[in-house]
Amino acid sequence: MISIREVGPRDGLQNEDPVPTEAKVQLLDALSGTGVRRIEAVSFVHPKAIPQMADADEVWRRARRAEGVRYSALVPNLRGADRALAAGFTEIEVVVSASDTHNRRNLNRSTEDSLADVTGLIAAVHAAGGTVEVIVATSFGCPYEGDIAPARVAGIVERVLGDGADRIAFGDTTGMGTPRRVRELLAAVDTVRGDAPVLLHFHNTRGTGLANILTALDLGVREFDASVGGLGGCPYAPGASGNVATEEVVHMLHDMGLDTGIDLERLLLAAALAEEITGRELPSGVLRAGPRYRTVAQ
Repeated sequence: MISIREVGPRDGLQNEDPVPTEAKVQLLDALSGTGVRRIEAVSFVHPKAIPQMADADEVWRRARRAEGVRYSALVPNLRGADRALAAGFTEIEVVVSASDTHNRRNLNRSTEDSLADVTGLIAAVHAAGGTVEVIVATSFGCPYEGDIAPARVAGIVERVLGDGADRIAFGDTTGMGTPRRVRELLAAVDTVRGDAPVLLHFHNTRGTGLANILTALDLGVREFDASVGGLGGCPYAPGASGNVATEEVVHMLHDMGLDTGIDLERLLLAAALAEEITGRELPSGVLRAGPRYRTVAQ
């Protein structure tokens, strides 16, 4: 089974012009009905920083919770984690950039300062009965600093695991990842991660998203982020276009005989809804052309 975490409701919509709360709830509920087992629902950030997520509490309060779906919230710091816990989340994601420049642009502090905050955040979330996934952004490169040494990423992984992180994810924040760099990064972090679960998050900025996923599959990774319709990006990274589209990933994996538990037709309906909500054509090729098994009526 390949596990896909749908990040469109958070990562996708936070990069669009603000949409109504009801539309966010509709998309979240539609995705909950596709068979996807994990959804990144909202983020708890300062509304002045990311106004698109200012209604996170209301979205979560109004959303239907599907049985068997694990919902998570992204937070930038301990204050955000406290808000997420108060809202009822037990799966918390916190992001820190391997690039110090990007971390300052994204979180207004150095990578070292963020890592110091993560230490207390993990302890607080564990005390409340929750789990913490640390997402290392710009793992495959930074638009400000260029290449990021895999050894630097591995050092961050070793530190946060020492602090008790439950899971690790690696973000390709601006689509700088390639199959070669996926191999190099995984080789470096495998020396320090032990049994900690690993998830990869790819953008398709330069058209390498699916190739990177295939490479990671060959190396044993079984958990990936994807965003319905290809929504997403990064507001603090120039040129960061959308995430790899969930329906494109599912379409490819199912044709390979790999199970995701996701109903592709329902997922395409959710992608069409995302396109309607955002009011623009989304980049997903499978949404445009349909699955390969659809034929033209004679």
